[in-house]
Amino acid sequence: MCDSHPKNFQLAYRLAREELAAMDIKQQCSRSGAHYLHPDRVTIEYLNQSYVISIPGMEISLSDSQKHGEREAGSEDIDLKDRILILHYLITAKGTPNTGKLIGFKQVRFSREVLIPLLDHFGKKPELLAEAAVNLGGSEAGYGNAAVSIKAFPNVPVVIVLWRGDDEFPPNASILFDSTVADYLSTEDMSVMCGSIVEKLTRSGQKEG
Repeated sequence: MCDSHPKNFQLAYRLAREELAAMDIKQQCSRSGAHYLHPDRVTIEYLNQSYVISIPGMEISLSDSQKHGEREAGSEDIDLKDRILILHYLITAKGTPNTGKLIGFKQVRFSREVLIPLLDHFGKKPELLAEAAVNLGGSEAGYGNAAVSIKAFPNVPVVIVLWRGDDEFPPNASILFDSTVADYLSTEDMSVMCGSIVEKLTRSGQKEG
């Protein structure tokens, strides 16, 4: 996506809006599972929340059903990394049907920024994962000692698996994707997305606790 400097995120967001504005938005909605609401907006689901993208500016806001209280929730209320991810997903989407075949993702940065925080929070109590995943629309999956399946985007399911560990082996975790994930997100966007998922899971887990 870009490095963590705020100006670089702002640049990435502007460039993504410009790129999507130059594309056939109706076609990209069909490929991504978003909904094209003629003539001036698109709606898309991301981590169990509904977002509205305005046309032609491609600014993102929460849908009316996701707004809370009387204050209008604009794009400034949505994490900038999430806004960029939503746009990148729409830009990249090829419309490839999911295969149901799961694949892993191995990268040093991914392990450090995603798996380690996941294990720090849930490694000793993997049973808490399913409770934390409810807010993200997650459901239990039959892997490891605990696992959840979360539909991050309409065509990007994510499976998180935890193993409790024992006297011989430490707790372990794995994040799996449908084999078509590269047709929807870049490797860097996958890493950022999973970091956002883990952050939301741990935050939800803290509230539950």
